Amino acid sequence: MSEHTHRHKIGLGRSQRQKASLHPHKGRLSLSKWPGKVSDSIPRCRYEFKYRISESKAEAVKQFIRPYLHLDHYCRLQPSGTYPIVSLYLDSHNLRLCRQTLEGNKNRFKLRIRSYTDDLDYPRFFEIKRRMNAIIIKSRAGVMQRDVETLLSGLSLPPQDYNTEEETLRQFQLYMKSINAGPVMRIGYVRRAYEDDSDNRVRVTLDRQLAYNVSNKLDIGFKGRGWQRHSLSGVILEIKFTARYPAWLNQMVRCLDLQQRSISKYVASVKQSCLVHAGIPLK
Repeated sequence: MSEHTHRHKIGLGRSQRQKASLHPHKGRLSLSKWPGKVSDSIPRCRYEFKYRISESKAEAVKQFIRPYLHLDHYCRLQPSGTYPIVSLYLDSHNLRLCRQTLEGNKNRFKLRIRSYTDDLDYPRFFEIKRRMNAIIIKSRAGVMQRDVETLLSGLSLPPQDYNTEEETLRQFQLYMKSINAGPVMRIGYVRRAYEDDSDNRVRVTLDRQLAYNVSNKLDIGFKGRGWQRHSLSGVILEIKFTARYPAWLNQMVRCLDLQQRSISKYVASVKQSCLVHAGIPLK
């Protein structure tokens, strides 16, 4: 991946990287380069279109969107223009949430805890991602690492410890309890993100170096053994907006002949992982 100067070890690339240990970014991001606030202003409702594209088309996308979008705040702060993401996905023992996606359920949800660094002074984000037909509703609340286990056990934090949306955390716990969810898998990848400053909140992301780590441990870090490269080739392109589909984006999709498809990093990783061979066959 030519863009990533920090040489993540999970990428599909040259033989030297293929021989390296399989874990994502080692959490070397400087905390001083990230905002100190715990919660952020992710739109609650939006539309998402996903595509799997080649590196050449990814380069064409970058050139096409240049007049309309700029690198997001986090990418601009990194020398590589990218940042790593790791998400711990929660599911029931029979992978109910995964199956709902495979079955094309139009009203479904996912539970995950997301991190951008191994630095314990940086928050972890509890996320509920719900789909209602074509609309994505995303709720997100940040807590410190020391509070993650408390919240996953079903307990509440003392009122003075809340620096974020208390209601989101309560909803997360309610969803967990409803299906008896627990940790299933970590998903890691590297993201390059572009956005605009309009009310429509257009956002275009390019994700690479997808890897997964099957584990029922409460681990949201980048380090550790067990990381596996995903066989998914190319780049995962996501187009997101909150209200209207910009005409220039529609033109880009037509000009580059981009084919929209359903892509779930979690589901794709479950299908490839050893969970398929652990008495939980997936269609």
